[in-house]
Amino acid sequence: MKYLVMVQGTQADYEGMRGKPSPGSPAWSEAELAAMYAYMGAISNDLSETGELVDAQGLAEPARTRLVTAGEDGKPVITDGPYSETKELMAGYWVLECESLERVTEIAARVTRCPGPEGITDYPVVIRPILDGAGDI
Repeated sequence: MKYLVMVQGTQADYEGMRGKPSPGSPAWSEAELAAMYAYMGAISNDLSETGELVDAQGLAEPARTRLVTAGEDGKPVITDGPYSETKELMAGYWVLECESLERVTEIAARVTRCPGPEGITDYPVVIRPILDGAGDI
């Protein structure tokens, strides 16, 4: 079965990675950033070697987000981010092909051990099964 494994973050977390701290989002050093990227890269490399990796990507900061909705007149309404009402957004993901929910849960548990600076917010890693077709709902 395929699964979407998501890591979360906020605009403040991206700012912290650029050295601009705020409560719950400390400034990252270059060494801490390098350790985080190396850790996440190693996970992707391991999953590629096992044949479980379908895709993996980090996402741009929430400030670069755009929402498109339908207006009352049917024309699109376009809004740029970030959004103060949004707490966490997806910061990156893996699409995995795993034999079981237990296996993908093991992988998510490994993701939770990613290194970072003292005081960083620990977000849950989200696992969502990917449906094969309309009959799976």
